[in-house]
Amino acid sequence: MAVGEAGVPRKTVQVRIEGRVQGVWYRGWAVQEALTRGLAGWVRNRSDGSVEAMFSGPKDVVDAMLEACWQGPPSARVSRVTSSPAPEPETPGFHPMATL
Repeated sequence: MAVGEAGVPRKTVQVRIEGRVQGVWYRGWAVQEALTRGLAGWVRNRSDGSVEAMFSGPKDVVDAMLEACWQGPPSARVSRVTSSPAPEPETPGFHPMATL
C-alpha cells in the first residue's frame, strides 16, 4: 500500500460489480460518487453484463467507495463485488471508459 501526502495510506483497487448493474445508471453513479469522494480512476461496462472500475485514493475513502458499490444507484441490484490490488492510475481524475 502506498503512502500519500501527510503520511495518509493510499489504496488502489480494480473492482468487478455483478448483478443488475447495466442499464440502471451504475456508471454515471460511480463517476459522481468517485468525484465527490476525490478518487482517481475509471469505470466501464463489460460485455458480460458486469461493471468494472478502478478506485484510487486514501485507503479509508476507497474502502467506503467499495462498501457503497454494494448499493449503487436505486435501480441496481448488486449480487457480487470483488476487488483486487491494482497499480495507481496513470491519469488524474475519474472518468467513464468505453465498454470492454
